[in-house]
Amino acid sequence: MSDEELLAERFEEHRARLRSVAYRMLGSSAEAEDAVQETWLKLGRTDADEIDNLGGWLTTVTGRVCLDMLRSRTARREQPMDETFVPDPVIRPLSHIDPEQQAMHTDSVGVALLVVLETLEPDERLAFVLHDMFAVPFDDIAPVVERSSAATRQLASRARRRVKDATPSSEPDVGRQRQVLDAFMAAARGGDFEALVAVLHPDVVLRADAGALVRGAGASKRLQGAKTVAESAMMFARYTAAATTAWVGDSLGLVSLVDGRPHSVMSVTIADGRITGMYILADPERLDRLELPDLEG
Repeated sequence: MSDEELLAERFEEHRARLRSVAYRMLGSSAEAEDAVQETWLKLGRTDADEIDNLGGWLTTVTGRVCLDMLRSRTARREQPMDETFVPDPVIRPLSHIDPEQQAMHTDSVGVALLVVLETLEPDERLAFVLHDMFAVPFDDIAPVVERSSAATRQLASRARRRVKDATPSSEPDVGRQRQVLDAFMAAARGGDFEALVAVLHPDVVLRADAGALVRGAGASKRLQGAKTVAESAMMFARYTAAATTAWVGDSLGLVSLVDGRPHSVMSVTIADGRITGMYILADPERLDRLELPDLEG
């Protein structure tokens, strides 16, 4: 085996972790793959024999690549993050792995948490993701953000508070999640408005991201309140009624298919037996780029 082949083999051992880091940093599966590929190219331009800890080196380099991408994204954005934005979800069939294994999967992260991460400044996001999610020491993160270890610790602390305050709690029991989703689908299937309202929390928030090109009833929107959200859900009840339950991030959600192609993907947060948050990705362009598994598999 050549040196290049051996290096490629060693890199592949770390790919899943690097992709997980990049996905949490960027909230986009496609951009995460780009970041991992850029890390591989950087490794190819480096003397690997000089690297004492390859895994740590790859993780921090991936973080630096993602940080540059986030800074560029922020610089291009003329307005604050749209409140209808929904990150790319990772979708898996229910039969893919059992709940205990699902909780440990490298890409298992809730869409609600990704939405909150989008509100952080790039440096805060890096410090929080690398330290709190991947246990990277602050001494290793500090050079990436060009700050002292103490200042980097403060970045992560500030981000941690914001994440804790803004991330909604959600029902961890898969069986109870299933009960609530089944009740929601049954109400949609039966056109039962009162049943829909009953399964929604009074202050439920719906965030629907249909992209920039969709207009009319299907356009991007943010709605709040059980009756308001139920009225919107009734308009799209035919899609909900025919949706397939799947893993969407780290919890159950719904995937609506039309002619075998994804029409929408919905993630929810559930508390006390009712839906408190709905995150719907319905952007045709982004849905076409999603990795959609065989949901019957």
